[in-house]
Amino acid sequence: MLPCVCWLQLILILLSSALWTRGENCPVACLCPDPHTVDCRGRGLTRLPNEIPLDVRRLLLADNWIPRIPSDFLVLYSDLVYLDLRNNSLSSIEPGTLSTSSRLVFLDLGSNNLTEIPTGTFGESRSLIKLRLGNNPYLSMVSEDAFTGLTSLRELELERNALSTLQVGALSQLPSLRAVRLEGNPWLCNCNFANLFTWLMENSHKLPNGVEGMECSLPMDGRRVSLTQLTKDSFRECQATLTLTDLLIIIFSGISVSVVAIMTSFFLASTVHCFQRWSKGTKGDEEESEE
Repeated sequence: MLPCVCWLQLILILLSSALWTRGENCPVACLCPDPHTVDCRGRGLTRLPNEIPLDVRRLLLADNWIPRIPSDFLVLYSDLVYLDLRNNSLSSIEPGTLSTSSRLVFLDLGSNNLTEIPTGTFGESRSLIKLRLGNNPYLSMVSEDAFTGLTSLRELELERNALSTLQVGALSQLPSLRAVRLEGNPWLCNCNFANLFTWLMENSHKLPNGVEGMECSLPMDGRRVSLTQLTKDSFRECQATLTLTDLLIIIFSGISVSVVAIMTSFFLASTVHCFQRWSKGTKGDEEESEE
């Protein structure tokens, strides 16, 4: 009798384990190994699954063919802390899509078809700690304000994209940044790269592979060189290059000086003219007195 009871218990455990893995509210073709995790990796999905539990905390959607994320997708998932969208077909992320995930800590958008990261893409996801944007072969533009508000971000991955330049402000506004990956991009060693080069030299401890793992192309012949072969003097000629702001200041200053000069000349001419008239009047009065 006892062996039968043991077998019955074992069957019940296996059945309950299977039901737990599938999940009562688990999306079709996905697994739910625990009440707060939805695992849909490698399922050949061409869109986001339906019926995702509202209390999901870990959503794994890697290795599918998902082309877009609806802008209101995350509105209902306020408990979401881990979102993996690696290796899909995403070409863009609508600004504000991720701003509603106030608890999001980990976000992986690597190995997609993203072309740019504009201002407002992440809203102000202040809880975000790790952001993966690497291996997007068409990603050639990151806005200077793309990461505004990510005050808790510690790890940023931008390796092996199509970036030839990057505004330093995109990195310097991240107060908690501890590690950034930038290797494998087609950086161009021109004057636009000078400020980024200075930042990299001053923050080389934040590069996991150091500056040794980074290269850039010389503007003259396109030859690739390691950043270790460059110094600040390599960009010495850029210090004499005037920006549009500098030119506007010079032009405005020139106009202002010209206006002041004209007004001063007019004032002096008027003064001289008045003095001459006064002198003539005084001289005439003296002649009349002598007569």
